[in-house]
Formats: sequence, C-alpha cells, structure tokens
Amino acid sequence: MKEKLQEIQNKGVKEISSATDLKVLDEIRVKYLGKAGELTQILRGMKDVPPEERRVVGILANSVREKMEIALSEKLAELENAKLLADMEKEKIDITEPSTGIKRGALHPLTRFNNKFIDLCVEMGFTVIQTPEIETDYYNFEALNVPKNHPARDMQDSLYITDSILMRTHTSPAQVHAMETLKPPFKIVCPGRVYRNDDDSSHSPIFNQFEALVIDENVSLKDFMIMVKEMAVRLYGKDVKMRVRPAFFPFTEPSIEIDATCQMCQGKGCSLCKGTGFSEFFGGGIVNPRILEMSGVDSKKYSGFAFGPGIDRSVMVTNKIPNIKYLFRNDMRFLKQMR
Repeated sequence: MKEKLQEIQNKGVKEISSATDLKVLDEIRVKYLGKAGELTQILRGMKDVPPEERRVVGILANSVREKMEIALSEKLAELENAKLLADMEKEKIDITEPSTGIKRGALHPLTRFNNKFIDLCVEMGFTVIQTPEIETDYYNFEALNVPKNHPARDMQDSLYITDSILMRTHTSPAQVHAMETLKPPFKIVCPGRVYRNDDDSSHSPIFNQFEALVIDENVSLKDFMIMVKEMAVRLYGKDVKMRVRPAFFPFTEPSIEIDATCQMCQGKGCSLCKGTGFSEFFGGGIVNPRILEMSGVDSKKYSGFAFGPGIDRSVMVTNKIPNIKYLFRNDMRFLKQMR
C-alpha cells in the first residue's frame, strides 16, 4: 500500500508539472483526486488495511493528497497567468497607429424624451421630485380616493408583494407625498417607472410615467388646459391640434382625456390612431377635494390640477415604433436607428 501511494504521488506530480493547458490539468485532477480517482480509491480501501498499519498508511495518504493539491494549485496559477499574458498580447493595441475612429454612443430614446419633458416642466416652474417604486396600498390607492373593493382597482392589474405592499401602478402617489410634505402653493412633477401585469404590442409590465401636480388658490380647468396646450406645442410643434374627451379618474373631478395630433401619421389617419388622426396625449383633471382633505390641504382655500402622461407611448408615436417591447430589448440594431 505504501509503495502504491508513493508511486501515485511520483507519477501524479510528474504529470501535473508537464501539463500544457487548463483542460489537461483538470483531466489529471480528476484522474487522481476525482470521485473515481486512483488516490480516492485507495482511501476508500483503508478498511482493508491491517489495523496496526492503518494509522501510518492514513498519514501517508493524506500527505500524498496534500502534495498533489499543492502541485495542482501552483500549476493552475502558472497556466492561468500564461493564458492571461497570451490574451493580452493578442489583444494588444498599438497606440502609435492611426485611429480607426470611435463609434459615438447615444442616449436611449426613452431617456431623451424623459429629459426633454423634465426640462420643459422645469422651465414652466415645476420642482422635480422622486417617490418610491414600491408603495403601500394606502398611498397607491386609498389616499387617491380608491378604497378597497372600488371598481377603479379593476382598471389596474396590480403586482402585489404582500397584502398591503405593491409595485406602484402609477406615479399618482407622488400627489399624496407632495401634499403631505409641501406647503401650498407648489408645482411638482414626478417621473418614474410604474408596474402593471399587462403585456401586448402597446403595453409593457414596466413602463414610464410623469405625474404633475399644481396646488394654488383659484386654480381652474381653464388653467389646466392653457398649460397642456403649451406643453403640446413645445413637444410636437405649433401646428399640433388637440381634442378633449370626458373621462373618469377617482383622484380628479372633473376628469378629462386629452388627445393630440397623431405623430405617426401627422393627423392623416393610421392604424395606431385608428384612422382618427389623434392619439392619446394624457389624462388629468381638477384634484378631487376629498384627496386634498385626506392629505391635509384645506380644500376651501386651495384647489389644483393633476395630469400624468405616459412617456413610452409618446416615444413610440414620435419615433414611429410599432411595438413597445423594442424600447426594452436593448437591441443595438434598433438603438442605432434611434440616434
């Protein structure tokens, strides 16, 4: 047994030292130290060694294993270092050679539109804030006049984490956070990701919204429409046309949907706008007095309006993108077209 162990050590160390690449080295490791390796088989046969020799043989076997593992470790480091040097030599760049040119990167179309809208809001006097993407049921629904079992909850297929915590389904909780922490008058805008269990060519489980809120004395629907018209002109040009439709949102009363000239067909009619020449711009309205009172704002003194455009759909329309999923795939072929 002793002679066999010594033979395995001598042969194994010799093979390890002569290994020329990592694959061969791993094959040697398996040959001697693997589950069915030569040294492993000897260790499993220790029960057949006479008791008086078992201790001596065990010490020798462990010594052989230790020496082979050290040899393997040293050879592994040597081969990995050699491979690294070879890769560096192969990838070496001669900085004295003329440049072949640098390919310029570009901002993602969502980022570009997001920045454009933020700049527009800041120019119009809004303060940009951020609120959590993981919200409580209270801020996401109840404080926005959507109590439990309210039919409006069916409009949003929500992604719950627990019974009372969920991924926010809209940026509207920013209204409540702002009214609880800021003293009127104020104008805030909150950009951010929102989450709904929705998935088709024009909807994604993750998408982007802006929440804008204005609270002041004597704010009316006319003020809202003037601001919306100005935003549409700055985003789409002075020839943009708008139309207003009645709508329902639990957090505004009255509520309206605002459409603008379809940027895909420039008002001529296409599949996206269903031949109408208009596509959805955003929805909003006058803040429900109940929400003002729930958030600690005197509804007899102050009023306001809120609106929330979806960024992704605007990017799709202005860039003539047929499917919203293109915005999230990070496909370089697509992104290069969006420069």
